[in-house]
Amino acid sequence: MTRLPAEFSPHSDQDFPETSQTNRRDLLRGLTAGIGLTLAPGVTLYALGGAAEARAPDQAVTSKVRWGMLIDVGKCADGCNACVTACSKENGWEDTGKPLTDATWIRKVSVRDPRTKASRELPMMCQHCAEPPCVDVCPTGASFKRADGIVLVDKHTCIGCRYCMMACPYNARSFIHEPLEDQKPHAPRGKGTVESCTLCVHRVDAGGGPACVEACSVDGGSAMLFGDLNDPESEISRRVARYPTKQIRADLGTDPGVRYRNL
Repeated sequence: MTRLPAEFSPHSDQDFPETSQTNRRDLLRGLTAGIGLTLAPGVTLYALGGAAEARAPDQAVTSKVRWGMLIDVGKCADGCNACVTACSKENGWEDTGKPLTDATWIRKVSVRDPRTKASRELPMMCQHCAEPPCVDVCPTGASFKRADGIVLVDKHTCIGCRYCMMACPYNARSFIHEPLEDQKPHAPRGKGTVESCTLCVHRVDAGGGPACVEACSVDGGSAMLFGDLNDPESEISRRVARYPTKQIRADLGTDPGVRYRNL
């Protein structure tokens, strides 16, 4: 079980300027034009916590929306891996028992308060930061942030330098060491490239929400909520405004799009 420090900083109210990503958004727009159409027959998409209507292939991603997630650690049961299993099945990666080389799109970690000795388990994935350090250090622009806040890796541009892995404060990225087979068409992967949680961008663009959130609501404790942090009327925004929440390592100024409650 991965262990993280328990000294988490409180939520910061500082506003962060949005960096222009025009060229990268244009590139992703071309890639995602077909993604929303490649869902397997019979896959049901759920609008979890205020997901938007499906985005047309020619409709640009907008900064009016910022997709994020709220995770209630108090509802996250020890030993429950529904979110991890769902992500693995949805995106075509698996845990083969090799922690140094396995993909880590999402994982359960244990945190402990050094004063009270109380411990909690929580899901950890890419935090989809407003100011992502992985983007800052990428020499090719393969790591980029969409206008709606989703942080992704362009597999055609990634050269596998792994600078982004070193820059990520959340250990949320992994390097693909082995050849891959039977890939999901909506989740391209490739040997020699870096990957991480995409917030199930193919589902989001089709009007749904991440597979982990869906699985948590069905097989877990309904601890995960997905939605638009920029919409004050969305369920996620109402809960963030009503209850105390934390961003992990808020002191770094990355402004994560993933918030935690009862941590």
